Amino acid sequence: MSLIKDIDPTQTKSWKKLEQHFNEIKDQSLIELFKKEPNRLEYLSFDSGNFYFDFSKNHLTKKTLSLFSSLAKEMGLGNAKNALFQGQKINKTEDRAVLHTALRNIKKKPISLDGVELMQFVFAELNKMKNFSIKIHEGKHLGYSSKRIENIVNIGIGGSDLGPNMVCEALKPYWIKGITPHFISNVDASQIDPLLKKLNPETTLFIIASKTFTTQETMTNARTARNWFINHASEKEIDKHFVAVSTNSQKVIEFGIDPQHMFKFWDWVGGRYSLWSTIGLSIVCAVGYDHFTDLLKGAEKMDEHFLNAPLESNAPTLMAFIGIWYNNFFKTQTQVILPYDQRLAYFSKYLQQADMESNGKSIDRNGNQIKYETGQIIWGEPGTNGQHAFYQLIHQGTKIVPCDFIAAALPAHDKTDHHDKLMANFIAQTEALMKGKNIKSVKLELKQQSLSDKEIKTLLPFKVFEGNRPTSTILIDKLSPENLGSLVALYEHKIFVQGFIWNIFSFDQWGVELGKQLAGNILNEIKSGEVDKSHDPSTQKMIKKYLSHKRS
Repeated sequence: MSLIKDIDPTQTKSWKKLEQHFNEIKDQSLIELFKKEPNRLEYLSFDSGNFYFDFSKNHLTKKTLSLFSSLAKEMGLGNAKNALFQGQKINKTEDRAVLHTALRNIKKKPISLDGVELMQFVFAELNKMKNFSIKIHEGKHLGYSSKRIENIVNIGIGGSDLGPNMVCEALKPYWIKGITPHFISNVDASQIDPLLKKLNPETTLFIIASKTFTTQETMTNARTARNWFINHASEKEIDKHFVAVSTNSQKVIEFGIDPQHMFKFWDWVGGRYSLWSTIGLSIVCAVGYDHFTDLLKGAEKMDEHFLNAPLESNAPTLMAFIGIWYNNFFKTQTQVILPYDQRLAYFSKYLQQADMESNGKSIDRNGNQIKYETGQIIWGEPGTNGQHAFYQLIHQGTKIVPCDFIAAALPAHDKTDHHDKLMANFIAQTEALMKGKNIKSVKLELKQQSLSDKEIKTLLPFKVFEGNRPTSTILIDKLSPENLGSLVALYEHKIFVQGFIWNIFSFDQWGVELGKQLAGNILNEIKSGEVDKSHDPSTQKMIKKYLSHKRS
């Protein structure tokens, strides 16, 4: 029996009370809220492990939190969390459990699915990853000419690329000396072609990451890499330079990879939640097994926090509520992720898939069309680059954009001056977005520049910032493997809570299938040169245009 209720949240008593509360609070500015509640920082900020969370610059009061707490109880969030961690098949449309949390179960708590204990399989694959990576690092797994492996090329797409790529970039200071990871995902040869031209086949290892070993983009790139390799070596040497992360042993063998070099994962691991699994083999090769284990430990710590922390200091749950508050009541639609750390350059891109592929749904768990807003549009860029790009819109645009600011207090370098300036901007932006700049302040500033009254009158409206823009701040002591694991798991659980409250299935992704199917049909037409007249006129013309360019 499922522990998850299928309830339209907008029909609950708590939601209706939240609507009333929204009408009471919507016109109150953040400055006014701070004046009314000088102590609001006491209940809207807290330390948790190596993290400090500050949610005080959001349009929240104790009443807001109380109403969301009631909504969570009315919807049955506690039971939903248990269903997730206990391996109930909450991915109903695919009849699957969702157990990425089992992959970082370092404490080895018993977890079973359909009567089978899972941890034996999880740790068997972890050990296999460990042993393989040690052979790479110690020079015991050599290339066909007996040279050490120096370049690791992960070929995958979606969850088989975004997570490992993001983690490897974030943990660059921890890379094993002599090993450089690379990532290929796009079927556009403009990505793989220049990389292959730079690589030495004698010292390159390819990781082909595809659950079915049939993913069009991944296998096209894999075959290109295979052909490139054979042009330099021979087919019998493939196994020294190619390994697979897959469930399809037959396809792996046909490719030329020894099954002993196939790393398994399972259908209860969703692609966008799979960096903790053997999909993380590129991470292990890049930073070493011990640091990968620290990554898992950090995620496990956040799992425990999510399960056990009270709501008022439960970071993933509060972040989920804040997202729902702005998305469904303030109608903001988007959420920007602003890491003030260049190592997190790929973090917002990673979260785009994790969040929008999970909660970009318009059908509820009962199969009904949804009449309220669900998934937010996720975007972002590292600071301070974003300040010289889209912050203009955030500060003075017509749209309200809730922001998540993320930074590490301690850098991985010794350039103190750089980091002080970075952190000054990180802190200043949240204050500026909240306070803005009023007419009185702008007038005084312009007068001090010795401008005439006419010049002041002309410039005045352009220099006023209305402020009242919401921000959440996450300060980490340092961006270590463990803390990165916690950060990723934090957002995973936020996504889960939001999907649950919105009454949708967060762990399928049928929306990506239609384009794939049609692409397959059109590819056949491109190969044959015969355009199917069942296409709409625009599509028919586009295929013909492409074919004419191809023939010329």
